[in-house]
Amino acid sequence: MKSQYVLPITIVVAGVLIAGAVFLAGKSGTEPKPNTNPDGSFTARPYTPGVDHILGNPAAKVKVVEYADLECPYCKTFNTTMHQVMDYYGASGNVAWVYRPFPLTQIHSKAPVEAQAAECAADQGGDAAFFKYNDAVYEVTPGSNGLDLAELPKIAGRLGLNVATFNSCLSSGKFAKRVQDSYDEVVSYGGQGTPYTLIMVGTEAVALNGAQPYDSMRAAIDAVLGDLGTASTTTQ
Repeated sequence: MKSQYVLPITIVVAGVLIAGAVFLAGKSGTEPKPNTNPDGSFTARPYTPGVDHILGNPAAKVKVVEYADLECPYCKTFNTTMHQVMDYYGASGNVAWVYRPFPLTQIHSKAPVEAQAAECAADQGGDAAFFKYNDAVYEVTPGSNGLDLAELPKIAGRLGLNVATFNSCLSSGKFAKRVQDSYDEVVSYGGQGTPYTLIMVGTEAVALNGAQPYDSMRAAIDAVLGDLGTASTTTQ
């Protein structure tokens, strides 16, 4: 990602107080560092069909990749923000939202199971079911590890999924490795809290930490789209 993508984003978020759940890696002050370029961008894994879940056009030039924890109250707020972002940009096909799990087990012991539950929903209903399931979890959880896990199959049932199949998937641990791999990936990028968001063009990424407000997300995305010579939206 060229430096002119990064500077406008840096200006947008500088001086903004960002809220987010943070954990300590416990590595004697040594944090994983991505392969960072002089402009602050770095190389990250691009959207991967069959592994990632996407809302919007899979061929979108700009992808907002969110690493999130379903028990994080800031992620709950940011989930609403991202739906607003997609309401604005989605019809243009130029921006898409990719969600990847980042369960902060150190403070939210239930989050890995919830992340696997969302994967089991997607296993039946695809990406649409995945995002609907996440929305439903955010609606019922009080956050901060407060969800009764007995709600997970009930949510599946309310979404019209086969509950027996869902329960079998969840109890088997079918997606435990996928969730762990996503966790390890974001830690390798230097992520320490949720939500942790990448604005990506191809494999090049700029990281935004915390629950960025809607106006900041709009400004950051517009800066990248403008540099690409792409209109932000065709409908608004």
